[in-house]
Amino acid sequence: MWKREKIWMIKPPTEHPKESKYRPVLESLLPRDPMSRFNLKRSSPKDEFPNLDRNHTLMGRILNLHMYTRQFNRATESGVIFDDIIRPGLEDPGQSTGPKAVGCLAGDAQSYILFCDFFDHIIESYHGYKVTTDTVQESDFNYDNLKGGDDFDQAYAMSCEVTAGRSIEDYCFPTHCSRGERRQLFTLAKTVLEQLGEDLPGKLYSIDELSHESEDRRAVMDSPPLSLIKISVARDWPDARALWLSEDGTLAIWVNMEDHLKLVSYRSDACLQEAFKTICINVLKMETLYKKLRHPFIWKPHLGWVVSSPAEVGTGLKASVTVKLLHLAENKRLDDILDRLRLQMEATGCLGIYKISNLQTIGVNEVELTQLVVDGVKLLIRMEKRLENNSGIDDLVPAQK
Repeated sequence: MWKREKIWMIKPPTEHPKESKYRPVLESLLPRDPMSRFNLKRSSPKDEFPNLDRNHTLMGRILNLHMYTRQFNRATESGVIFDDIIRPGLEDPGQSTGPKAVGCLAGDAQSYILFCDFFDHIIESYHGYKVTTDTVQESDFNYDNLKGGDDFDQAYAMSCEVTAGRSIEDYCFPTHCSRGERRQLFTLAKTVLEQLGEDLPGKLYSIDELSHESEDRRAVMDSPPLSLIKISVARDWPDARALWLSEDGTLAIWVNMEDHLKLVSYRSDACLQEAFKTICINVLKMETLYKKLRHPFIWKPHLGWVVSSPAEVGTGLKASVTVKLLHLAENKRLDDILDRLRLQMEATGCLGIYKISNLQTIGVNEVELTQLVVDGVKLLIRMEKRLENNSGIDDLVPAQK
């Protein structure tokens, strides 16, 4: 009883007239929760939870009601909500066989921070790499450190390709950006590519120009790819999309497609070493040019180079070699071999021809990643030769990853 009386004796703090007068002004200066700006007509998280019964993406496997509820009332400062993140995987639920799709895309760089509980699970599942605040992603663009890649057996290695994605600071990613942002990004790219062309001559084509009537027959695009339509990247097509092609054919740069920038070096001689060198040199040049314009590439210490897909964060780099593997493709140990080599294999549509590429892009630097592909492809070709001669391959299988 004494305690209760004592509590009632406590007086509320004295409120001064000026505090009452200026409180609304002070409160208006506090940063608002972005979600409070919206008036979304949504039910409870349980009622809004998507049907994932036939979803074959990593998102469909990882997402549950508890995780969905935790992300439900969050929004980034640019207005990305969790339903925007998972929509690509709902529009395209993936296939039960073949490479596993992540089924989600970030709308902006802040998405990886605000929805980290979800994205960290996706990254760990896809890359086999656990994201922590203590880990730092390293970069190595010293192409001279790469051993091999110019000596594949030409009877088996048919072509190669290295790509690198980059996103620009202060802009939303293609799934979420506005028309104005996309046009500003195009203007920035145009300025940078003009300067890049001083060392590597090339030409910038708008998507409108990439038609059947285009003088340059190396690239033709009459309509947006279905893959871009499904992930909402083809909005306002073809506004502010472009392709830059070097005159010597060693480099192509896509603007405002899956990412703000996508550098591609393709070679019909399967010389992965030269393709990697081309990417390294020009990524570094473009990074310097964008920094001069005060719009650097997005980098987070624990994630590395940040792009829209969690399948490519870290280095943003994909290296691939197209290889003829008629016998190995039928071998029952193939999936286990690829898993141990940390590689993935895609059919090209031609009998016995497959595209071998890295799966992981984070936790290793650019040289290490490309070295995995070089060494892995050489080993796969050795195995193919053994099988052609009706010999075993068990002694060639790596003991572990």
